[in-house]
Amino acid sequence: MATPTAVVVGVGAERGLGAALCRHFAREGYHVLVAGRTAEKIEAVARGLKDLGLSAKAVLTDATVEADVVRLFDEAMSPGFGRDPSDLVVFNAGNNRQLDFRELSAEQFEDFWRVGCFAGFLVGREAARRLVPLGRGTLIFTGASASLRGKPGYAQFAAAKAGLRMISQSMAREYGPLGLHVAHVVVDGGIDGERLLKNRPEAKAARGEDGLLGIEAIAESYWHLHKQRRSAWTQELDLRPFKESF
Repeated sequence: MATPTAVVVGVGAERGLGAALCRHFAREGYHVLVAGRTAEKIEAVARGLKDLGLSAKAVLTDATVEADVVRLFDEAMSPGFGRDPSDLVVFNAGNNRQLDFRELSAEQFEDFWRVGCFAGFLVGREAARRLVPLGRGTLIFTGASASLRGKPGYAQFAAAKAGLRMISQSMAREYGPLGLHVAHVVVDGGIDGERLLKNRPEAKAARGEDGLLGIEAIAESYWHLHKQRRSAWTQELDLRPFKESF
C-alpha cells in the first residue's frame, strides 16, 4: 500500500504548532513535507521525525513567493515510488506582533498581509488546482482570535487573519461540493510553544495548568477535521483553553 502525503506550510521551531502537526500526521502513517522559510528549523523537525522512524522531508519554502509554492505542490503531487499524491494540506504561516498603529509603516503592514493572507491565497489556490480534479482532500487554514476581531495594536495582524478567513469561506463554498474539505481553525489563546514561552516566559505559570493551548492537542483537532465524514464536515472550529475568556 502506498504512503499518503501531507504538506504543512509554516513550520518553525520543534516546539511549535507546525512541528506538532508534522509529528501527528507522520505518526498516522503519512509522509510529511515540512515546509518553511528557515532551513535550520525545518531540517531539525524533519530529522527529528526520521529519528523516530517516521517519513518526512524538509522543503525550503517562502509561502509568499509564488514559484516556491508551485514547486512545493509539484513535489507533493508527484512524490515518487511508494507514495500517493497529497490529500492533506495545512497552511500555518503567520506573524504576530503588537505595534502602535500610528507608528506602523506601509512596509510592515504589507509584510503582515503577505505572510498571513497572500501566502494563504497562494497555498489555497495550488491546493485547489491539484486536489479538486481528484475530488478529494483536506485543506486547513490556521486562524486566530484576530480572524474575528481586531484588538488595539494588532490592526496589521487582524487585517491579514480576517482576509485569510474569507479565503477559507469562499473556497469552502466553491470547492466543498466538489470534494475538497476546506476548514478554518480559530486558535484563541496563548499556545504552549517556543515562541510564546521565549517572549513571555511568565505566561505558563500565570495561566496555570492547561491554561495555554497544547500543541499536541491542537494537532489532534486538525487530524479529526481531516478524518471527518463528508456528510458532516466542519468549516470553522474554535479552539481555546477551558479557562480562556471569549
